[in-house]
Amino acid sequence: MNGGKWVDPAPFEGARPRLPWWALVPGKAKWLAALVALVWFVVLGVVRLALVAGRYPMAVLVPASAAWCWWRFGLSPLVLALLSLIAALLLWARYDRASFLRHGWYRLVTEWRRATVYVPRWRSVMRLADLAKRHRGREYRPGLRRVRSDGWRDRVRVRMIPAQSPEVWELRREGLAHSFHAQSCQVRVLRPQVIELDFVHRDPLARPLSVPVLADAEVDLKRVAVGRTETGKPWRLRLLGSQVLVVGVPGAGKGSVLWSIVWQLAPAIRAGVVRLVGIDPKGGMELGQCPDAFDRVVYDNGPEAVALLEEMAAEVKERATRYRGVRRLWARSTGEPFTVLVVDELADLIAYQPDKQLRERAARAIQTITSQGRAPGYAVVGLVQDPRKEVVGFRHLFTTRVALRLDEPQQVDMVLGDGVRQRGAAAHEISENTPGVAWVKQDGQREPERARAFHVTDADLSELGAFLADAEVHDFPARPNGTEGREAA
Repeated sequence: MNGGKWVDPAPFEGARPRLPWWALVPGKAKWLAALVALVWFVVLGVVRLALVAGRYPMAVLVPASAAWCWWRFGLSPLVLALLSLIAALLLWARYDRASFLRHGWYRLVTEWRRATVYVPRWRSVMRLADLAKRHRGREYRPGLRRVRSDGWRDRVRVRMIPAQSPEVWELRREGLAHSFHAQSCQVRVLRPQVIELDFVHRDPLARPLSVPVLADAEVDLKRVAVGRTETGKPWRLRLLGSQVLVVGVPGAGKGSVLWSIVWQLAPAIRAGVVRLVGIDPKGGMELGQCPDAFDRVVYDNGPEAVALLEEMAAEVKERATRYRGVRRLWARSTGEPFTVLVVDELADLIAYQPDKQLRERAARAIQTITSQGRAPGYAVVGLVQDPRKEVVGFRHLFTTRVALRLDEPQQVDMVLGDGVRQRGAAAHEISENTPGVAWVKQDGQREPERARAFHVTDADLSELGAFLADAEVHDFPARPNGTEGREAA
């Protein structure tokens, strides 16, 4: 105290220094923690390198092998080995081009496009497309999992961020295609939270496909090849045990699909194993091009056509009655022909027919054939332009649906099923210059398939008519119960 006042004994004393927490840790504990951290980073690096080598082996093994050879043997042996490798690849490409492309060249293209196209732009594109989100200071970005090139497309596998749906990617398909220098982008769902983006660079189905040579051969009615898929495999339609609906706008190529089916069935028609029955409301403009292929054909949508449908519906029930307790599915051993009903412009019979009574009778008969004809050996191939429910209210009875070029995106789901468009079936985007290109969906098949039917010209139809001119198309074998087959009308 000084005169009653308090005097601070240390007025200039500063704050006491504080040591960081790690300075208080014993030295041995620090060394142990550093060793654990080093081991962790080494293990993490090895695991990541192994994952990269497993996904993209050529990008890792080729440079590593070249570096090791250079270090071990010098430059001259390395150059000699590279020249030998190039010579071997050229011989491989010369004698087995398909295998070389699939196992060699496309793998190199995959590594190149991943390193130069997708990895450098992925983060920026995800942010600009609003596909990456920030939450509490952390960025959630879709993961680029795998890239595979097929020459005409790149398949990019992506892991979506939490709370993201495939519909979000569907809305950004055009922007993603332009961002990665592709013509189009298709979104397919592989499993929960994992999608695959197909960046298409060129159309493998751009050129028309010529029909194969006609020859007497056994026809597999479960695998009728009517064209080729975009992956290069045959496009096979199932007729035995199935009903086929073909939908497309005028000029989309419905005739290509129809005549491709008839062309491939021609050997069986010639042998009397398959019978074709046709209805063409357009006065024979389509089916009249090759009438020799049909057992019976009607060229209008009036009473004669409806009577034919009702007669076939009665045949379905009668044959099913005879098969009861004997067999569950038609087979060649029955001695009866497998019957295919072809209805061109199906809507003219069941929707546009002005006579309400005829319209209702036709709809009932076709529903009977499509719902009950599978087991007795009856298939319906219906062609229509408008897929709305008001036009074809029983689309669900057709187990195989073919969507050619359509006008609106909503029509894709009408034809192929809900959600199929999100998985890549862009039938509304098919070019007008590629008639016969279609998206195909079969019951029990999750993913749709893109394919193109054969291009059948007028000269081909003349050849088909000559091939079937002396066929047994009107002389079907006797029925199992001894009664003679129906004579042609």
